[in-house]
Amino acid sequence: MKLTFKAISQKGKITIGELNVPGVKEAISYLHSKELIPIFIKEKNDIINEITKFLNKANEKDLIFFTRQISSMLSSGLTILQALNILKSQDLSISMQIVIKDVISQVEEGKSFSESIKKHNDVFSPIYVSLVGAAESSGLFDVILLHLAENLEKQSLLKSTIRSALAYPVIVIVAIISVIILMTIFVIPQLSGLYKNLGVEVPLSMKAMVLFSTFLTAYWPLAIGLFIVISYLFARWIKTENGRKITDDIILKMPIIGIVIRQSILTEFTRTLGLLVNTGSLIIDSLNQTADIVGNIHFQKAIIEVSNKVEKGVSLGEAMSGNSMFPKILVEMVRIGEHTGKVDESLTKVSEYFEREVQERVKTLTTAMEPVIMIVLGIGVAFLIISVITPIYSIINQIK
Repeated sequence: MKLTFKAISQKGKITIGELNVPGVKEAISYLHSKELIPIFIKEKNDIINEITKFLNKANEKDLIFFTRQISSMLSSGLTILQALNILKSQDLSISMQIVIKDVISQVEEGKSFSESIKKHNDVFSPIYVSLVGAAESSGLFDVILLHLAENLEKQSLLKSTIRSALAYPVIVIVAIISVIILMTIFVIPQLSGLYKNLGVEVPLSMKAMVLFSTFLTAYWPLAIGLFIVISYLFARWIKTENGRKITDDIILKMPIIGIVIRQSILTEFTRTLGLLVNTGSLIIDSLNQTADIVGNIHFQKAIIEVSNKVEKGVSLGEAMSGNSMFPKILVEMVRIGEHTGKVDESLTKVSEYFEREVQERVKTLTTAMEPVIMIVLGIGVAFLIISVITPIYSIINQIK
């Protein structure tokens, strides 16, 4: 770890420099050995190092591999420090290797594993840290980490499935928009000049494209500026509570896609809640933690509302039953779990049900999107034909 420091000697001389040591503790010891009193010590903000870390950012695969390997090595009888030292030499991203080295230095200083990973919140989520802390307390470190690795794998697979389903329509829509923009910039101005010279009446759609083309070609800096400003304002707006409410509501109400998103949120919610309950976490704490990961403000508020009711003594199933965000099957499974004393198992089973539903919906989405895309393509082609070809027929008729 590269650290910058500012220290003062016994004679009052100020010294500023850099150290390459495992951690702050070692830096303090080194400065004391040189009869220097540290004023401040902080990690060096190396621009090249930061760029390298950004380009080699730790990803889901790194985290899954890290979690599964730690679990496997702990079950084999290795200590957490031995497991980390083995992992630091594995083929992981640069960022993950840096994280592991930092965690090793903190564990060597006497900190727990959960405390050591807590500050790396860009890699380890609060729920991950909470589960690791529960694993340390329960003595079932390897078992809980194995469940956590499986949970992460399922989350990653679910996200990948949804992304794959949405990739095709997004590519087609982007391609259509790109073709229209290219024609507007390069083709329409040429045809517009030709039709004008020949005195041919053009349809309204062509006039609209000519107007748009004139704006883009004559005022392209303004067009780019407007696009940037609108994008920035929209990005700011959707981060506000009102913006999130509107956009999240639209997403959930979209045909087919909205159902897929809703089911995927329920899958992640029930799976994570089940995992937290299984580790012995309090149901209220578990609900509050899962509320932060659902990614939809309406579900977030619904979960917090359930948490508040449970805190007042209402059972989990009863608290959920009064909210339309939670389907009947989830409520009934939770009630069964409460009666049998196995809420975590009920939540795991219902998460598997929602996961199967998502997979089926994704297949339906993929099938349903094909005719929709064909219709969109047909409308786009028809618009271009009416705009461009109709005046050509007018010219041919004039010649005849």
